[in-house]
Amino acid sequence: MKTDCINDYIEHNLSEKRKRHIYAVRDTALKLADLYGVDSEKTELAALFHDMFREISETQMNEYIRQFKLDDKYLNNKNLAHSKIAAAIMEREYGITDHDILNAVSYHTTGRAKMSPLEKIIYLADAIEPNRQYQGVEELRKAALISLDGACMLSLSRTIDYVKSQDLFLDEDTIKARDYLKQSNNKEILDE
Repeated sequence: MKTDCINDYIEHNLSEKRKRHIYAVRDTALKLADLYGVDSEKTELAALFHDMFREISETQMNEYIRQFKLDDKYLNNKNLAHSKIAAAIMEREYGITDHDILNAVSYHTTGRAKMSPLEKIIYLADAIEPNRQYQGVEELRKAALISLDGACMLSLSRTIDYVKSQDLFLDEDTIKARDYLKQSNNKEILDE
């Protein structure tokens, strides 16, 4: 699929700050995809789509949540809902049916158990793109160049700690993602 129509949507519907972020995520994701042998076309598509609906109004977001029959926990929660909406629109309006791409977009904020390499790349690229500035981001950037699983575990653990410290809603997919990676990596160590 050509990315022209996606780039056109981004250019005409998103703020300059959001555009910079999306293109930085794309560039970061493509570098990680090259490093880890993941399909670059799928990576670019998922990266471009990941935040396309981050700036819609709360009213529009809630309409999409109802229209796509998403869980009520997403109502009034743009941080979690935008990824689910983007994946649903990718499928319905752009005809993208590759579940790996859809999952990479849908879970880029929370992660999930059994993430594919593409899903891990989009999740990490969103967290470490060059415009991101927060305590520990440099360590996470270095970890991403060494191990997708290690970097994801680090990022997920930090997210869980932060969300709990702020007494915010913690999506269970984030906990399941971290626990799955811990369990699968412990199993690999035991199998060696």
